[in-house]
Amino acid sequence: MAMVRIARVTDTPGTMPDSATALSADVWRSLHEARVRAEFAAADALAPGSDAVSVRGALLADVAVVKGLAGPAEAAGDPALSGADGVALDKALVALGHDLPGVFYTLSRPEPGIDPARRAERLRLQLEAVDPALVIALDAEAAADLAEAFSTAPFVPGQMVRVLGRCVVALEGFEASLGDAKRKRRAWEQLKAARAEGPVY
Repeated sequence: MAMVRIARVTDTPGTMPDSATALSADVWRSLHEARVRAEFAAADALAPGSDAVSVRGALLADVAVVKGLAGPAEAAGDPALSGADGVALDKALVALGHDLPGVFYTLSRPEPGIDPARRAERLRLQLEAVDPALVIALDAEAAADLAEAFSTAPFVPGQMVRVLGRCVVALEGFEASLGDAKRKRRAWEQLKAARAEGPVY
């Protein structure tokens, strides 16, 4: 009589079924996102009025984008970089090899009257919360606030530097460059310093 071997699924010590692994990852992500949101709330509490423009994007970020002052979209009540500058920046980031689901967007000066020391501390806490490997300051205001937050010298536009374990690239003025072809090319040249890997032409 032919023997039929019936396979039996056993649990190997130290392993979990795929469903349990996925559940564990989901739980971890939920806990992390809750912690980040709590840290955002604490950061905003340091600088009353800073919740005038909401952040958006990844809460576990590879890249953090910092814009200084609100533009038309943010002034109308939309989240950070929801306007034409955000659309253009996203295209540029993709061209540089970055994945958009891993990008976090914020304004360093959502309310112009916030005390400089408080807005810098708020920015520092936000960046510590999302923990990006790369930070991009889109304009002079963002770059100044970032330098204050990291207690470092002013950044040179278009040059990547490492600060406290993170790479930082500053631009002169991304949103302001969109209406001027020459300034737009200059902004692109500066942004190339933020490429993910490999040459960008």
